[in-house]
Amino acid sequence: MTIMEYHNPVLLKETVDGLNVKPDGVYVDVTFGGGGHSKEILKRLGENGKLFAFDQDEDALINSIDDSRFTLINENFRYVKRFLRLYGVKEVDGVLADFGVSSHQFDVAERGFSTRFEANLDMRMNQKSELSAFHVVNEYEEEQLRQVFSQYGELRSAPAMARLIVEKRREESIETSEQLKAVLRKFLPPRHENKVLAQIYQAIRIEVNQEIEVLKEFLLQTPEILVKGGRLSFISYHSLEDRLVKRFIRNGMFEGEPERDVFGNFEVPLKKVNGLIVPSKEEIKINNRARSAKLRVAEKL
Repeated sequence: MTIMEYHNPVLLKETVDGLNVKPDGVYVDVTFGGGGHSKEILKRLGENGKLFAFDQDEDALINSIDDSRFTLINENFRYVKRFLRLYGVKEVDGVLADFGVSSHQFDVAERGFSTRFEANLDMRMNQKSELSAFHVVNEYEEEQLRQVFSQYGELRSAPAMARLIVEKRREESIETSEQLKAVLRKFLPPRHENKVLAQIYQAIRIEVNQEIEVLKEFLLQTPEILVKGGRLSFISYHSLEDRLVKRFIRNGMFEGEPERDVFGNFEVPLKKVNGLIVPSKEEIKINNRARSAKLRVAEKL
């Protein structure tokens, strides 16, 4: 395995530009992967700058950067505040996140993330985790499965899919991607097979990795670890993630509205910087993974 398997980082210049890097600042890349974004941050840091990176996937450790200014932490970014404290860091000047699955994880067949390969149902970003796609598909109650497909895959056929999986697994366990496809074949119209499969896989993957809970926990910590004027630069790939990021930047919360004073004003910890940024047609041609990327930048007030 080499760093090349991780492919090009999405919106590289725009995301790092969003951080407004100070040469002697302290920054965090919470989704290290192949290290593309981290390398760009290091280019802009001076000799007194610091960069901490997080990645829960042990495969990413091979890409660690040999630089005295750089520290790679093999942990889930839901623990960002705790682990920065362990390194004596209470506040940082910027946080970068490229949410979603890395190209490497999609391309290694046995990880089970891709609809392209025959593989055991896995989908764990942290390979030490006990909850896998096999567990979700074979052990979740029908109602739990329905919720997963409905909430995280936004699939209209969620109830019928859940019912059919429960029926079929009584006959034999569903162990591979091809078995799962065969079970759900009637929900995969030829013209839209890949789209529906992607929604099914997304739903199971989000559940396996607790992606929505992790994202919420992480977002709530960001104003606490940012210095005043510090920046967040976040790339999302699907509407569930992007909605949470957008609402948190706007309201400092995920649901409802913040309390207003008698004049109708309310205080929030962040303000958005510029508008939504999406990849150019040229970047999408070079890197198909970029097609659904949305970048939002915010600054701590």
